[in-house]
Amino acid sequence: MRYALYLSGEIHTDWRDQIKRAVEMNGLPVEILTPNTDHDSSDNCGDELLGAEENAFWKDHKAAKINSMRHMTALKRADIVVVRFGEKYRQWNAAFDAGIAVALGKSLIVEHAPELTHPLKEIDAAAHAVAENTEQVIETLKYLCLDY
Repeated sequence: MRYALYLSGEIHTDWRDQIKRAVEMNGLPVEILTPNTDHDSSDNCGDELLGAEENAFWKDHKAAKINSMRHMTALKRADIVVVRFGEKYRQWNAAFDAGIAVALGKSLIVEHAPELTHPLKEIDAAAHAVAENTEQVIETLKYLCLDY
């Protein structure tokens, strides 16, 4: 079996690279899908692609709509969605992606530090697995790819 894996969530650490390396090193049958993780490019894509906006609301609105095409396409293609919540920033986009994944009936793995268990309890309750670190996510993926 081959899985399409969408890696959603925080963009300030190298957790996606760790998963990509593990997939490659272990020869896992996994295709990786990601959002745009370049913060500036993501924030400015509307202005850069379709023309500048004077009003910040419309700049953000335009960028969000363009980025949502990538997110929604990846979420629909994915078999498994991994959503990582970092410790530093409020991550409404990550929570939104987790909700969409559940609504689409996707398998959901959530990763976050133990300190975030209470604020993320509803998302954790909807997830198929809740990991405290990226290594646990990798071990879960390795298990899912075993050929019995």
